[in-house]
Amino acid sequence: MLWIVFALITALSLSTADTLSKKAMIKSDEYIIAWVREGYALPFIALSFFFIPIPHLDRTFWTSVLILLPLEITALILYVKAIKTSPLSLTIPFMALSPVFIIIIAFFLLGEWPDKSGFLGIFLITAGAYLLNAKASNLGLLGPIKAIAKERGSVLMIIVAIIYSITSTIGKIAVQHSSPIFFGFFYPLLLTIVLSTVVGVRGTLHQVVSRPMTFLFIGIFTAIMILSHFMAISMADVAYVISIKRTSLIFSVFYGWVVFKEVDIGERLLGSGLMLAGIVSITVF
Repeated sequence: MLWIVFALITALSLSTADTLSKKAMIKSDEYIIAWVREGYALPFIALSFFFIPIPHLDRTFWTSVLILLPLEITALILYVKAIKTSPLSLTIPFMALSPVFIIIIAFFLLGEWPDKSGFLGIFLITAGAYLLNAKASNLGLLGPIKAIAKERGSVLMIIVAIIYSITSTIGKIAVQHSSPIFFGFFYPLLLTIVLSTVVGVRGTLHQVVSRPMTFLFIGIFTAIMILSHFMAISMADVAYVISIKRTSLIFSVFYGWVVFKEVDIGERLLGSGLMLAGIVSITVF
């Protein structure tokens, strides 16, 4: 069961990187932090290229990557902006909506109808999202839903979840035409190159070295997250690994409480727990 340890390390590292990113954005904008998350992790990830085979990369691979890059860059910037704008405990849990959107897209594009576990997962995730703002229920049954719409970070993270539901399908094609491990290490390099261009056009590329120690730790935890993720999926089924990885929702709520003194943690913890249970229902059963 060593894979469980690596999957939990993945979840905790992701939440830690998010927390450090939120703290760093007191003095830096989302474009710089988006670059930092990829760029500072790159030296640690690059070492892996000495140990992994490089597959043949065909036209389908490069076409998929060209479609992926603008979507992933947009999602990453919105992701960082979301955790900058709103509490961690009201943003990160909405990443649980991604599998719901995948099911919806599959239904409309492929005519695939979810099974019982899929419907249960959708119900649990929806109920969890509702409970994240349960306090607003005193304003009526739709109060928690209206509260989500008023929280800009939550709205941005929902958009991110939609984008990731699309990129996960395209990314699967890229992986099929390369290899899971190669793609997982090569893709951050491409993201860093594109982000360098974006930040360079904005004239702020020099800021990526303005706070080296803070940025280094963000990069270290991002690298640990990526490396432990691929260690885990090399030992167990991807669905099981992803389910454990999503415990990052719970870790983020705790970080929000301990580090940023966020309030209403009880209801947000309950909501995140239900959303996590929904993910497990969809991906495992």
